[in-house]
Amino acid sequence: MSDSKPPHLTVLAILPFAVMAIVAAVDVGAGPGVGYLPLVSLGPAFAGLIGGWRRTALIGAAALLLCTALGIYNESYSQRRLYTAMASVAGVTAAGVAAAVMRQRREAELASVRSIAEVASRVLLRPVPRSAGPLRIASSYTSAVADARIGGDLYEVVASPHGVRIILGDVQGKGLEAVETAALVLGAFREAAHEEVDLTHVGARVERVVNRELQGEKFVTAVLAEVAGRHTMTLLNYGHPAPMVVRQDGTTCFPEPLRYAPPLGLGLPDIVGPQPYEVDFVPGDQVLLYTDGVSEARDHTGAFYSLGEHSSLLKDHDPEAALNAIRAELVRHAQGPPHDDAAMLLLRYQER
Repeated sequence: MSDSKPPHLTVLAILPFAVMAIVAAVDVGAGPGVGYLPLVSLGPAFAGLIGGWRRTALIGAAALLLCTALGIYNESYSQRRLYTAMASVAGVTAAGVAAAVMRQRREAELASVRSIAEVASRVLLRPVPRSAGPLRIASSYTSAVADARIGGDLYEVVASPHGVRIILGDVQGKGLEAVETAALVLGAFREAAHEEVDLTHVGARVERVVNRELQGEKFVTAVLAEVAGRHTMTLLNYGHPAPMVVRQDGTTCFPEPLRYAPPLGLGLPDIVGPQPYEVDFVPGDQVLLYTDGVSEARDHTGAFYSLGEHSSLLKDHDPEAALNAIRAELVRHAQGPPHDDAAMLLLRYQER
């Protein structure tokens, strides 16, 4: 990997020296009658933009020497404007050094925060297994928040004694509260997926935890899935977009439940939970679970992204490459980063 600096950083690195050289050339050309010396302070001023305080101090010292040399050359060493120029350079250098120290401290704090956030994201959205039971699996997560590694979307795959169990969900809202809610849902699912014999009981247990812990009007849409080796996939849908099933021959369908249940966390009384339903899932088939950040991505005309029209991108033998192709096409359609978090989970039934 190349260690070369980005072009804009290279420009900023040489800018102080270029500015001082230009000021010196102009001052020599204009002669002692024109007061360009104070502009030498631009050197240490630009030096404070990047690099450490030592570099800023050294460039400030170089600027002072340049002022002295130009004053001697112009035979104005005793003139007041020379001392004024030197005082200006010293003041700007001191301010630049202080700014560089503060910037370095902020950068260190930011690096620490990012390191903690990266660890937290690996704990919360830990990498899914590349294979589980009869499945090959790939995941993709794109956060709508700049530089964020995780937002309010969630997914998990658990190889339990009762089959491979999967969840993919979307937390209402953004920010730290959404991340906390996602952690709550994932924690409840991971425990229930191992202990409960029936997928319906897994969903009910997650729902009880979420209803108990969530406050206000927050909610989570989610779809739970189970593959237990019967060439079928069992689904539970809590108000979430229907998954896309891609058959071996390339045909697609979006199997929906007979009746949608409300999202997790609403805690509505006298509301019956989702009814499980099954879809055929045989070797060569694929199931794509996704959040509405995918299905509701719009282009410049306002048209939604159509997963069904791009299902052919999933033909790649490598599930991760196939999912990356969908993600790249999604970004191209939206002409930039998504306006909402976009999570996808690709489940491919391995051919024996």
